[in-house]
Amino acid sequence: MATRVLVPSGVLGLGFDRVALARGVAARPDIIAIDGGSTDSGPYSLGAGVSKYSRAATKAEWRHLMQARAEAGVPLVIGTAGTCGTDATVDWMYAITIELAAELGQTVRVARLYSSQPNDRITKALTAGQLRPLDPAPPVDAAAIADMTNIVALAGAEQIQAALATGADIVIAGRTTDTATIAALPLARGDHPGAAWHGAKIAECGALCSTNPTSGVILVDFDETGFTVEAMAENALCTPHSVSAHMLYENSDPFRLYEPGGHLDVTGARYRALDARRVRVEGSEWVPGAYTVKLEGARIAGYQTTILAILRAPRYVAAAREWTEKLGIFLQGEIAGRMGLSPADYALDFRLIGADGALGPLENRSGRPVEIGVLGIVTAATQDTAAEIGKLINPFVLHYPLTEDEELPTFAFPYSPATTDRGAFYEFALNHVMMLDDPMAAFRILVAEVGA
Repeated sequence: MATRVLVPSGVLGLGFDRVALARGVAARPDIIAIDGGSTDSGPYSLGAGVSKYSRAATKAEWRHLMQARAEAGVPLVIGTAGTCGTDATVDWMYAITIELAAELGQTVRVARLYSSQPNDRITKALTAGQLRPLDPAPPVDAAAIADMTNIVALAGAEQIQAALATGADIVIAGRTTDTATIAALPLARGDHPGAAWHGAKIAECGALCSTNPTSGVILVDFDETGFTVEAMAENALCTPHSVSAHMLYENSDPFRLYEPGGHLDVTGARYRALDARRVRVEGSEWVPGAYTVKLEGARIAGYQTTILAILRAPRYVAAAREWTEKLGIFLQGEIAGRMGLSPADYALDFRLIGADGALGPLENRSGRPVEIGVLGIVTAATQDTAAEIGKLINPFVLHYPLTEDEELPTFAFPYSPATTDRGAFYEFALNHVMMLDDPMAAFRILVAEVGA
């Protein structure tokens, strides 16, 4: 049975072409599916259980999608709600949905799929030998699991199918694989399983598989032998090159993609242009395997304070690395003498913005910048300690001389106060899979009718 999936964008909050969305709705899809986030931006969202994206932007885009859902008369599904997919961000997205339902005069049945994992469940799984590390994986024991502020399991197609089976108009899912929300309905309707997972991978980031990535909107048709993908914006084309290349995106193996219950193998896939806008893909295979779900966890690794100074004097710009190295050694002594702290108690890192702030020693320093920003990052066990170190180093970051026989220089602070307390600093603490006998054993669904 053929299934048509409309994907408005690679992620809610990034934007999409509204004319293209209307064209997609007019094509009469069977479901509208969109992703809500990922771990791309680091561990903070997961650790804190908050969304990276603006609530205002999320609400504005979700309004358009709720209107599109009502017009199309089909389910609307979002995965990894609120960037990280914790229970807290599912509830955050649910609150936005309630507001919009009232404002739009809609009455909708909403299923919330929760993916957060109690710490003791993961500890029991570890004890029972049901956790398997991926490469690379940090060492994990009961104490490490207890320290994690949030743990989520990545739902697959089965959990999305269970939520859709409730008759929901809208499914707000916690952490899911990027492909699960797209593959779920084609798989449930008996379309080719290899095509379902492959087409979902191609469409996961919306129009990134087209010649106009920022347009957002993609339409995918699944059937018993393959799938066809088309971008909805007038100035966006899907080509065999743009479609096949997406298997390289965020994937260590361009021919295999692992999901709960098996993996996708596209070794035999063939990409064929049907016309200037559409690409047909056949030959993908789904290889069943043990049912496992990937786990993601984060914990507090310390607290941070930052300080930023700008060097503009040519002599200091030229010797910026030498200056920060000497300053770091000097400050280590000051912190020990005034606060009684050893380097084991904190970390102080200087990054040269404009010289090698992103790539460090890998940077090609072929030209000399006019100015350099010196970003100091202090990490300590408590915010008070990090803030105190930031205040202690402040005058030296502003005035420390390159040599002992010169007058004190004065650099520039771009704002006042020069230090900023960043709060908790998180790190990823799990890169494991958990074995499940029942796909729903680590997930729960709540259903409610909301709106006018």
